[in-house]
Amino acid sequence: MYNFEALSDKDRTQMCEDIGIKTPDELFDVIPSRARLNKLDLPEALSELEAQKKLKKAAQKNKTDYICFLGAGAYKKFIPAALFDTASRYEFLSAYTPYQPEISQGSLQIMYEFQTIICSLCAQDAANASVYDGASAAAEAILMACRIKRKNKAFVKEGINPNYLEVIKTYLFAADIELVTGQDCKDTDLACKLCQTPDYTGEIVDIPEKNADELIIACTDISSLSLLEPPKSDITVGDFQTLGLSLNFGGPYGGFIACKDAYKRQLPGRIAGKTVDREGKDAYVLTLQAREQHIRREKATSNICSNQAHCALCAVLYLSLLGEKGFREVNYLAYKNAHLLAQGLKDKGYKILNNNFFSEFVYEVKDGQNARTHLENLKEKGILGGVALDDKRILTTATELNDTDEINLYLSL
Repeated sequence: MYNFEALSDKDRTQMCEDIGIKTPDELFDVIPSRARLNKLDLPEALSELEAQKKLKKAAQKNKTDYICFLGAGAYKKFIPAALFDTASRYEFLSAYTPYQPEISQGSLQIMYEFQTIICSLCAQDAANASVYDGASAAAEAILMACRIKRKNKAFVKEGINPNYLEVIKTYLFAADIELVTGQDCKDTDLACKLCQTPDYTGEIVDIPEKNADELIIACTDISSLSLLEPPKSDITVGDFQTLGLSLNFGGPYGGFIACKDAYKRQLPGRIAGKTVDREGKDAYVLTLQAREQHIRREKATSNICSNQAHCALCAVLYLSLLGEKGFREVNYLAYKNAHLLAQGLKDKGYKILNNNFFSEFVYEVKDGQNARTHLENLKEKGILGGVALDDKRILTTATELNDTDEINLYLSL
């Protein structure tokens, strides 16, 4: 058996001499000893066969056959079988992060088609080739607005997904940007106002008015735009998990950012463009490259190193397979099922707290009931009934997968 090592002991010794140290351990002298792990508490090594058996046994603890009415930012949606069959082809499924200009025309075309779809749904002029998720998209949009307006204060309207808000706080803290939250803000020194609609509770809310020269950022459910008018905003962001991405125990998902033409040079991440080659044929390129990988360093629009290229591919395949009509029909079913569930709960004496919703809503349990106990009882019967917002309120959703039988079962329990 041959053992290949990139560096020999002689190479390591020479490298240490070149930088003025005796051993590689000296490289870590700057780390206090109390912060180091002297050894890892690892179990005995297993053979491949033993490891497979152990992992299969552990995987059996996962229960995935629940009837699902969970939402709160991640939704169990119908995904055509052809999507995974195509997306898992070797031409697409790679560990390589395709961000260099020389990547294949196929990958660039997928990015371009993704951007075109996002622009069409959001009624915006330009979009990037995706970011990590909806939370990072919202945070990046605020940084983008602060660069455009050269201000360091942003307003986020109450009702945003709390996970998104935590990510925004982290981004803005690191960038020395002041964050204001609430129902409204009359401050005239804001770079932007961000509002989520439908909001975390599913309520379709109005986009705030401009007080001065700030930008308006709308965070939206991309699937809702199959039926609803796109929000009127300068920048539109969101997560596209509902476009062909399964729940996958929490990810990976993908985020999008779209904006008016005047702001496209401040878009973070990658942007694919379409042109023609010297023979007049369509050609795709990376354009407006302003990331740190492209030698921008501190002038980069973002530290986003990659995008969710494979997730964006799934979104393009999903919409291509459904088509415009199918996309509308699928989301109309989700809308109809959610309203059917809400009406059934209302008929049983539960209070629906939403006035206007798409496919997600909040209801209040009856006096003497506890929301968490209520959900545990449903779970014992094989139903994930929603998310408890507190002891009285439950956030629930229905998608096209929740047919009448499942809704009636939920109501009967």
